[in-house]
Amino acid sequence: MSDYDPVDLSPLCNAGPGDLGDGPPIPAGAQTIHGIPFLAGTRERHVVLLGGDVKAEQRVAVGAAARSIVFAHRLLESRIPEGDFVGRLCATYVVRYEDGEEIELPVRERLEIGIVPAPWGQQALLAWTDTGNKLMPRHAGPWGEAGRRQSEVIGPYPEALYLWPWRNPRPDAVVDSVALRPAGPRLVVAGLTLGHLDEPVFNRSATRPVKIVLPEAEDASAPFALEVDVDRGAATYPHPLPTAPAASYLDESFKGWGETRNTRASPAYVEVAATPSATVKVSNDGELLGTFRWGDLETAEELEAGPRLRVTLVDEGRNWVRTTVVDDETGNPIPCRVHFRSPEGIPFQPHGHHNHVNSNLDSWHMDVGADLKLGHTPYAYIDGRCEGWLPRGEVIVDVARGYEYEPLRERVVVSPGQQTLELRLRRLTDLRRERYFSGDTHVHFLSTQGAHLEAAGEGLNVVNLLLSQWGHLFTNTEEFTGRPSVAPDGETIVYASQENRQHILGHLTLLGLKEPVMPWCSGGPGEAELAGTLETTLSHWADRCHEQGGTVVIPHLPNPNCEPAALIATGRADAVEWLVQDAYMHREYYRYLNMGYRLPLVGGTDKMTSDVPVGIYRTYVHIPHDEPVTYESWCRGLRSGNTFLSGGPLIRLSVDGKPIGSTITLPGKGGTVEVETSAESVVPFGSLELVVNGEVVAATGGDGFVRRLSLRERIPVSRSSWVAARCGGPRYFDSIAHHDGWGRRIMAHTSPVYVAVGGEWRMFDPEVASYLVTLLNGGIDYINERSIQSPAGSVTHHHGREDHLAYLAEPFHEAISAIHAKMHEFGIPH
Repeated sequence: MSDYDPVDLSPLCNAGPGDLGDGPPIPAGAQTIHGIPFLAGTRERHVVLLGGDVKAEQRVAVGAAARSIVFAHRLLESRIPEGDFVGRLCATYVVRYEDGEEIELPVRERLEIGIVPAPWGQQALLAWTDTGNKLMPRHAGPWGEAGRRQSEVIGPYPEALYLWPWRNPRPDAVVDSVALRPAGPRLVVAGLTLGHLDEPVFNRSATRPVKIVLPEAEDASAPFALEVDVDRGAATYPHPLPTAPAASYLDESFKGWGETRNTRASPAYVEVAATPSATVKVSNDGELLGTFRWGDLETAEELEAGPRLRVTLVDEGRNWVRTTVVDDETGNPIPCRVHFRSPEGIPFQPHGHHNHVNSNLDSWHMDVGADLKLGHTPYAYIDGRCEGWLPRGEVIVDVARGYEYEPLRERVVVSPGQQTLELRLRRLTDLRRERYFSGDTHVHFLSTQGAHLEAAGEGLNVVNLLLSQWGHLFTNTEEFTGRPSVAPDGETIVYASQENRQHILGHLTLLGLKEPVMPWCSGGPGEAELAGTLETTLSHWADRCHEQGGTVVIPHLPNPNCEPAALIATGRADAVEWLVQDAYMHREYYRYLNMGYRLPLVGGTDKMTSDVPVGIYRTYVHIPHDEPVTYESWCRGLRSGNTFLSGGPLIRLSVDGKPIGSTITLPGKGGTVEVETSAESVVPFGSLELVVNGEVVAATGGDGFVRRLSLRERIPVSRSSWVAARCGGPRYFDSIAHHDGWGRRIMAHTSPVYVAVGGEWRMFDPEVASYLVTLLNGGIDYINERSIQSPAGSVTHHHGREDHLAYLAEPFHEAISAIHAKMHEFGIPH
């Protein structure tokens, strides 16, 4: 005997496709639904019609015992929209046993049967739909469903039929027949199947996690493309598991900051909900690896499902737990980000957060807020409290809060019945006491409130949330208010301002705008619209920002590398930003400093995805003790130059006791200065270096990775110079990479201290001057020869001038003149 035996209804079939009204078609002949077989009639006559003109009872012979009977049916008409009651009797199914006993089964609207298609919220309550819970396509699908695919699942809605299972109270008695007795409204019966299993016909069990291991090396090393199919149940997307065992994860030096992402097919896990008789199939890239019966795995807990597949049920039970993370010193709840996992690596994130952010797909501008993934590890931002399911037994927790708290990665035990958990974070240092306040100059796509939450979770004081344009997409426009948003506790400040962009000339961050500066982007894709004309320049954007009292930052110096030269040469740039530890960025920054331009250095993230935490590269700005901590004072401190960029280490620098951004004056022949620098970090770094005029003059470390270094040197200075400190890998650029989507390196770099010799601080490099003039002339040629323009006289531009090209080129000519004046000052012919 098979699990299920369909009863042939073809002798009773009295209706075909033309009798179904406006409803969807019903398949004819043999079909399988939820792993259950049904057998109806031919294409012309494939359903049993009851009600309406068909008032006679229809009886089908059975002649077999059954533990259950499954009816596949649907109602063809309903008066509920007209005010009829739920529960109206539609038919009676009469089960007759061989001994003559009969049981009448009422079939009532919206209980055992319903109409198809079902109006929203009007599904039958006691019948199952002919479609189960389905996963959305994981990697593709219609454009209109791009956002919906983030939900991953589609709930069950009937496509053609409802399936109503009836559990037989006399499973050993032979059923002689089943009579289908109409009771008014029209309905059709398309299938009747006998069930012989001592289990629910349809799954009512919760999902349980299953670890998947592919023993063959070729399978295990193949790229991850696993699919899991369940005929009498459902399965989630499968996901890779981390490759490192729990002990290694706990002992590694990168606590709180993720782990290397596993992109291979093994190990992995999936969550399955199924009846014991269900068949589970596991494939990778379309190739079947093995199958197993779900009940067998529930009994054995581990199975070899063939030479290419081993599966393990890893379910010790779970508790709903309320977790609090507190500051170890104060005992107060503290915002942070948290990660919970089982020893096997299965994530159990707090309720309301994703176990797999974007299902581990590298999505842009989706699921950006409240969740983060660093390599393989998902994190949830919380205000200090969260709740949700945690596995019983050993749980691994990973908690972090920026660079001033020691991350916590440890084992805890959740006992049966336990519903609370407290975790404690210890502060490494408190830079606020030194009046340094951290900020991210470059964040996209978050909401203002989301930015507050993530900033607090990362120990970040300021977030600059930047609206912008991406072709025909405009983002964060609704966040702009022209004023700072200050959290009630005053710990975080979010200012929604702008990044204005041009794909050749450059990008520009405008902080603290009171009114928008338009156009936001210009000159065509990928920043502005298709075939968009070049309407303005970075310099004019900077002027509009300064007119409002704002602050101008050149992001990701120097690229796009053209007009940043004009901004710096004409004094329009208040600071420059690094996003990564890159030798080219360093060289360009040092060149400008060697030309005698004072340029504070800031750090930002350009966050646009959920695999980048706000402030992973951040700016620490000093605010004097006599000033209140406001957005305005933070920007003022940024412009003054007492800043440092941190990608992990917290670096300090003083020259002759003077802080970063200061100017030290030496007599005409120069002398020596005493330089002190130090760095401490929650993540490992390897060296600490002093840089003078772009050259390393002293260093310590270099033998491996440490958490603290310090250096004191007396440095001779014979001409005006600048001094900065930096830390990174043992050879500086050989830094450890973070697990964010950019793979940013662990490093820190201060803004300079300026040392003037024999008067004002003045520096000049003729080779750099020539390079900048060449770059600026190239910008003028781009404007005149390549930029897209409307026909002369056909438009009135925002500036109102008639000669639009002259307007665009004006800042470049100003910059060339300024460089020529500098050359003249130093006696260099041009």
